[in-house]
Amino acid sequence: MPDTVVIKAHLKALTKTPKYRSHQNIDQLNQTADYIRSVFKKYADSVFIQEYTVDQKIYKNVICSFGTQNKKRIIAGAHYDSCGEQEGADDNASGVTGLLELARMLKGQKLNHRVDLVAYTLEEPPYFRTENMGSYIHAKWLKSNKIEVYGMLSLEMIGYFKTEKKSQSYPLGILSWFYGNKGDYITLVKKFSAGKFANSFTSGFKKANTILTKTFSGPTSLPGIDFSDHLNYWKFGYSALMITDTSFYRNKNYHKVTDTMETLDINRMAKVIDGVFKTLVKI
Repeated sequence: MPDTVVIKAHLKALTKTPKYRSHQNIDQLNQTADYIRSVFKKYADSVFIQEYTVDQKIYKNVICSFGTQNKKRIIAGAHYDSCGEQEGADDNASGVTGLLELARMLKGQKLNHRVDLVAYTLEEPPYFRTENMGSYIHAKWLKSNKIEVYGMLSLEMIGYFKTEKKSQSYPLGILSWFYGNKGDYITLVKKFSAGKFANSFTSGFKKANTILTKTFSGPTSLPGIDFSDHLNYWKFGYSALMITDTSFYRNKNYHKVTDTMETLDINRMAKVIDGVFKTLVKI
């Protein structure tokens, strides 16, 4: 089971830092990468730093693996950089905390697939939708090395929930008729023709039944459906999906200084992590 005390400790370590985790603060990004690596090393079969250079600066993806005896792998990823001068608690310290807690929970588990947990850098502007995104670098590396990948899950903002009416909005107003207007659920977001992994993960997560869950499938042209690292795995033909609290459609602290850990619902966040864990060990 996820440990809420540990979750809070990780969130504090990621957000209450001397500087913010923006691309300008390379020293802080490196310190964050070191923290992630130190946690991964406690639990994983192996840990790897994937370095690459942008504008003469070295940036790092941090990767750890479980079930390395299995050939085909599942990627679960989250970006650890923040947008500008802010803590970026929900976006996306929450997703990275999910990876760190999954690492603890996956230790010693018997898995049907190799599971790689990947903490990416440079997801945020000005690098979003460019080949400098850490997830693009990683997805391209997988493809170039002909590594067998079952699929990819992006943990993108998993900590913000509201039970009040009208706390949830949508890219199309009519969707509130189907999904309701309370932001009290987690969403699994897929594109049409999502592929075997995305569909299997969705089914497994819903069966785990750890938290109120809704699924959404749509065209990639719909605003928000590809607003995270999974978009780069789509580019290389992998089955991928995003698990999210719907970002700015619910959390009005998005990309603001008010996105702090004090605004997060730790208990529901733990239930999301538990659902991901239970699905990964069975899929």
